[in-house]
Amino acid sequence: MIGKKKLTIYDVAKEAGVSRQTISRVLNNRPDVARETRERVQEIIQRLGYQPSQLARSLSQGTSCTLGIVGYGIEYYGPSRTLSVVEREANEHGYSLTLSLTHEPEEVDISGLLNNLVSQHVDGIIWAVPQIGDNREQLLSAIANIYVPVVCANMLPHPSFSLVDSNNLDGGKMATEHLIQQGRQKIGIITGPMAWIASAQRYKSWQTTLKSANLSCEKGLVYEGDWTAASGYWGLLQLLRDNLDMDAVFACNDQMALGVLKAASELGKKVPDDIALVGYDNIPESEYFSSPLTTIRQNFSGQGKKIVEEIERRIRERKEGKEDIAKAEIMNPELIVRESSGPARS
Repeated sequence: MIGKKKLTIYDVAKEAGVSRQTISRVLNNRPDVARETRERVQEIIQRLGYQPSQLARSLSQGTSCTLGIVGYGIEYYGPSRTLSVVEREANEHGYSLTLSLTHEPEEVDISGLLNNLVSQHVDGIIWAVPQIGDNREQLLSAIANIYVPVVCANMLPHPSFSLVDSNNLDGGKMATEHLIQQGRQKIGIITGPMAWIASAQRYKSWQTTLKSANLSCEKGLVYEGDWTAASGYWGLLQLLRDNLDMDAVFACNDQMALGVLKAASELGKKVPDDIALVGYDNIPESEYFSSPLTTIRQNFSGQGKKIVEEIERRIRERKEGKEDIAKAEIMNPELIVRESSGPARS
């Protein structure tokens, strides 16, 4: 009878009267084991309560069953939601995660981060840090010196890495076109930090869409925020100070839109009668703002799932000796129309 000590594969083999290799074949569902032997070993494993070492099994299969992930901005809804889905999906696919969080994405030692993860024998790396400043170029240089596949989010595409991202250009266009269709004539924008590629793309679409409609997109209609509600608040105050006839605002995330609503209330401006408002992200609370918020929905759940599926595909195809081809998938956002963007008064 086996005592209370930690069970090993050797204990199971001794109890079953077979070799350790036979136990390993049963655990890995190999076909080269007689049916009677397989059933006896499985019965003993269940009776003894043996739990095989995941590390030992993964190493025997040539993988660590671990993914490295570098993240940033978990205080923001989008990054935190994406990381949560990635963690859940990775577990469902049999992977554990080694997480590294960076707080200064423009100054981080990218090569050091990636090399540290590779030294821990991860099977692949998920880069969930947005493109800010020149960090994409630094990332490309670092990827050239590692041998595991990399999947990125919130970057411009490149053949060196796989990409799963939301279409910020389309999202910005949808938001601006909707306000124009509602009869709005002077539409301001409160961006996120313009060093972020997502902010730059949403701003670019706002500008291009207004130009196409022969509407003003002058610099005085632009306020650079920092994703916080406070910056949305101060942004509306400044925009209205410089543009008394402004009748709509595109806030590039929902938190900044919340600040816009507070500032509008303090100024005696009604939303949407005096100022129409569109946000971005469709956070769960946006439906319950004082004026339910029209916003652009990003499919964060779908992005997280696709990220894990893509890294698993590349790991699997490398293991099978197939050509490792990085792919890019840009997911379409969706306009969610609520009360905050009602039509202009006639």
